[in-house]
Amino acid sequence: MSQDVPTLYEWAGGGEALNRLTQTFYDKVAQDPVVGPVFKHMSPDHPAHVAAFIGEVFGGPKTYSETFGGHREMVMHHVGKHLTEAQRRRWINLLADAADEVGLPDDPKFRSAFMGYVEWGSRLAKMNSNLGETCDPETEPMPVWGWGVPAGPYRVPDAK
Repeated sequence: MSQDVPTLYEWAGGGEALNRLTQTFYDKVAQDPVVGPVFKHMSPDHPAHVAAFIGEVFGGPKTYSETFGGHREMVMHHVGKHLTEAQRRRWINLLADAADEVGLPDDPKFRSAFMGYVEWGSRLAKMNSNLGETCDPETEPMPVWGWGVPAGPYRVPDAK
């Protein structure tokens, strides 16, 4: 990708914007009868951890991988939760509402990429929560989500 094209992380407004997003989102989740019970024992740090994860996926700092263990660790947080389709869809709707509320960019290209990631990631979380699958960090690296990169989320950086 060209140097003059911002990452999704930059376009979203960086870490500050993603922290606002996840805090607003998890405030909504805590009050929700469908997904709230899944998060009833959520750590107060959970929104910041998720913001770091999304930030890294969207091309920001590698804080989540360096501090919390990367994609494998995120997957392991979902194993055994037995998420339902109704919970997955509510999660998506609340996140989209929070994105609007905190003023994330609403241009079609950004929202398409953002919601594409949310759809992909929520389906992966639901699958892992029900099948008890684990991932190997060597075979399932941290996703890198962009503006519509061919070949999906596991984009290989350009060789220098």
